[in-house]
Amino acid sequence: EMGLWISTFINIFQLIKQNMTIAVIGIGLICGSLVVDLRKRGFADRIIGVDNNMHHQNIALLCGLVDENDTLENAIDKSDLIILTTPVNTNCSMLPGILDKIAGTSKVVTDMGSTKASIAEASKNHPARGRYVAVHPMAGTEYSGPLAAIGKLFDYKNAIICDKELSDPDALKLIEKMLDILNMHKVYMNSSDHDVHVAYISHISHITSFSLALCVLDKEHEEKNILTIAGGGFESTVRLAKSNGETWAPIFLENSQFILEVMDTFIEKMNSFRKLITEKDLNGLKSLMEEANKIRKILN
Repeated sequence: EMGLWISTFINIFQLIKQNMTIAVIGIGLICGSLVVDLRKRGFADRIIGVDNNMHHQNIALLCGLVDENDTLENAIDKSDLIILTTPVNTNCSMLPGILDKIAGTSKVVTDMGSTKASIAEASKNHPARGRYVAVHPMAGTEYSGPLAAIGKLFDYKNAIICDKELSDPDALKLIEKMLDILNMHKVYMNSSDHDVHVAYISHISHITSFSLALCVLDKEHEEKNILTIAGGGFESTVRLAKSNGETWAPIFLENSQFILEVMDTFIEKMNSFRKLITEKDLNGLKSLMEEANKIRKILN
């Protein structure tokens, strides 16, 4: 079994294009964590950073996340693979222009965005659509910026590849190899299904965490000691409220159709609890919570 694992690992490395140069557009947590492992595991020989934030550029260079910083146009010219890790609305606006530049070449572009329907729409009729592979790695933390980058962030997490049939076979194969190097489990679905699923699994979790944080902060103005008794349960529930608004506001707007649907369902469930508590219905509350307990079968 160990021999088979080693053989598979060697085969993956042999398949990878040598002297790979990667351009990462948007130097933050996801980008930094990606390049830490892609460099260490031999996927990339040279990494070029592109970011409008000079502070992020300097940190990435000093920390060795990138080998150089450059303009978007120069980075595309120098690179074999372009990875978009900017906010989802910026990814959407940038992709058509990048496809214009790489049309007719073997270059590949991918994005790490949390929504996919909008970027699919932005690229669907482009002559070079095949050079693009849509990816969403289901990994992250509540922190942001290049200093938040950590190794092994993606190990054994899911990576969703959307609309794979629209990508050229060689482009898809390259991205699949990259995900293999990151030890990710590959999942395939179409863009619309993806956005529905992440609205329920990821996006609503962030909205409820932001909302809870705002509730507690409002109350803290009246009762100064409320945060001093916060325990592990509160910390784990509100952890996502530390997430960067620059990242999450565009996600909420890009996926607004499905997020609003989920929010309506969530409010309905909250009202069910409110009604039972108002009526002091002990058995009703127990029954509702027992129904919720069924999530254990899915998560365990």
